[in-house]
Amino acid sequence: MKERSELWQTHRTNYFAKMPTQSVAILFAGEAPVKSADENYQFTPNRNFYYLTGISDPKIIVTLVKTTQGNEATLFIERENPLMARWVGETLNAEQAKAQSGIERVAYLDEFPAVVSTLFDRRQLESCYLDLERQQLELPPSKAITFAQQLRAAYPALNIINAQPLLAALRMTKSPEEIAKIEAAIALTHKGIMAMVGALAPDKTENEIEAYFDFTLKQGGASDFAFPTICATGKNATILHYTANNQRLGNDDVILFDLGAQIEYYNADISRTFPVSGKFSDRQKQIYAIVLAAMKAVEAHVKPGVTLMELNQIATDVLATGCLEIGLIHERAEIQEYYIHSIGHHLGLDTHDVTIANQPLAAGMVITNEPGLYIAAEGIGIRIEDDLLVTATGCRNLSVAIPKEIAEIEAIMQK
Repeated sequence: MKERSELWQTHRTNYFAKMPTQSVAILFAGEAPVKSADENYQFTPNRNFYYLTGISDPKIIVTLVKTTQGNEATLFIERENPLMARWVGETLNAEQAKAQSGIERVAYLDEFPAVVSTLFDRRQLESCYLDLERQQLELPPSKAITFAQQLRAAYPALNIINAQPLLAALRMTKSPEEIAKIEAAIALTHKGIMAMVGALAPDKTENEIEAYFDFTLKQGGASDFAFPTICATGKNATILHYTANNQRLGNDDVILFDLGAQIEYYNADISRTFPVSGKFSDRQKQIYAIVLAAMKAVEAHVKPGVTLMELNQIATDVLATGCLEIGLIHERAEIQEYYIHSIGHHLGLDTHDVTIANQPLAAGMVITNEPGLYIAAEGIGIRIEDDLLVTATGCRNLSVAIPKEIAEIEAIMQK
């Protein structure tokens, strides 16, 4: 395994290789938005910034300059403020920044405007790469988008390019070090799931069960949750992104968990469905078996060259066949009433990790495999989800140790 700073150095080297000469990439760590009054939301770094630096502190900027003379990376950090340090702690200093990132050139944020002027006036850089991702048009502009507007006004001839596609192409393939972090997140998620299963009882509420997962992750040193935990019983399990988690468990219900730990900003994403009573009813078992069959069919077809769209079609076909056989549907097209999402997504620094649409899978990519059936009229929602590492010849199931066979689940719950 590489030293921690070497991983980020490798990421930068790979990114430099994709940049043209006479260009610069500028990425911002970001800041926590204001929540209310003098309180901010919890800070989390821009993932592209983190991917290139390994630094998780706010406000920091990194520049990656590529010219005919070579490559040059510089970090811009806050100056020390002893008074603020007494309130919120010390900010990252130059030596810490160098050690974490492997970047030797460190300057201060108040020097950044002059450096930008030098880059485009004296060094005559022709292109500037910025992280211009914007999920929704109506969202407030990011720091990068605002900065792009300033650059466009100051340097009309400058070629401003979205850095996201280059970074997505790199981030889609994980190194052994990144895979190890994902596996650590999955292992901790496994512990959390088993703690929840051990607490299942019809007198509990969803949030009581969720609390066992929360405690396990905090005790296990998770940096955060991969996303808000879904702990959904009965009809709630038919709502894909249900997060209220405040209903009482019914003895005859199944309960659906969709959750994950985050370790050093790398995520797990796991779904499991368990019978609250300890045993599936015949109908629950029937639906569960169809979902499990779809999951196994997809896993068997994961390999380099296949697309997520093709895998989704495999899942859809198996689910439709199973639902036809039990009379839930009468035409194959009706499956879209009960299977209303796709088979999965890439996984990494983001739970729904960056991707290039319809790009075939390649060795080193990590994807989720999450078929489901949601029958609101019967109060049955079943989803099973594993995290798969694409290998040279197929895939390796990173979450295979987490129980999902019907007999295995019922045996565990009888203990």
